[in-house]
Amino acid sequence: MSGAGQVLVGEVCDQAIRDVGWEPAYVGGMTLGADPIAYAIAGHATRQGRTLDAFTVRKRPKGHGTGKQVEGGLPADASVVVIEDSVTSGGSLLAALQVIEDHGAVVLGVLALVDRCEGGAERLAAAGYDFRAVFNAADLL
Repeated sequence: MSGAGQVLVGEVCDQAIRDVGWEPAYVGGMTLGADPIAYAIAGHATRQGRTLDAFTVRKRPKGHGTGKQVEGGLPADASVVVIEDSVTSGGSLLAALQVIEDHGAVVLGVLALVDRCEGGAERLAAAGYDFRAVFNAADLL
């Protein structure tokens, strides 16, 4: 993502989180799609004088070192908004949510930059998650 893209994505996603009324301590999700968005949001919040940190979920626990699957210093009881770049079926996002909840974090909601409108939003809602998207596929076509 370009530097200009980071600034814009951080601003629009941070605003979306605040518009919903979520007050997370952390934002993050499954690597690699969520990483640049989560870090852009955290950077934007910091520039606005608010504390908001980011975390990353690995697809599998690290095979060496600490063996962690969740990176970024996420405390077990932290309030989080889970981030995704785009949602299609929601399968990988549900997998990330399971890892985050198994870690002990409290999921306030799920924010995607783009909802492809292919069933993922409905699947997340059926699983009990408050899902929001900044854009949907029709917005971008």
